[in-house]
Amino acid sequence: MNVNLTGKTAVVCGSTKGIGKAIAYELASMGAGIVLFARDRDAMKKITHELDTSAGQEHTYLKADFRFPEDVGEVIREYASSAGSVHILVNNSGGPPPGTAFDAHPQDFVNAFLQHLVSYQHIVQALVP
Repeated sequence: MNVNLTGKTAVVCGSTKGIGKAIAYELASMGAGIVLFARDRDAMKKITHELDTSAGQEHTYLKADFRFPEDVGEVIREYASSAGSVHILVNNSGGPPPGTAFDAHPQDFVNAFLQHLVSYQHIVQALVP
């Protein structure tokens, strides 16, 4: 697919491995400036330098643990107050451990809810006026 995202900014949550990392690489290859948003600063720093910059885009990262939605909200509000527009938001973060629902601990579901929905709500509230 040939999509031009030059001049667009994408915040990619959970972007240090797996699906989030792959999405960050792909969006950068399409010209988007990437804001990695995860909890592993060292991994984000490394990935930031590996992302495509052929469209002149710049990449950065934000550190927060999505198990703590208030922290996520604080970090993204600070970013939003000093940065330009965010055009793309990828809601991706770790989920409950692999396995059956029957074998999962109830707290696993609470954590998944906090990571995927409550943290996302904080992000959207910070980015959408």
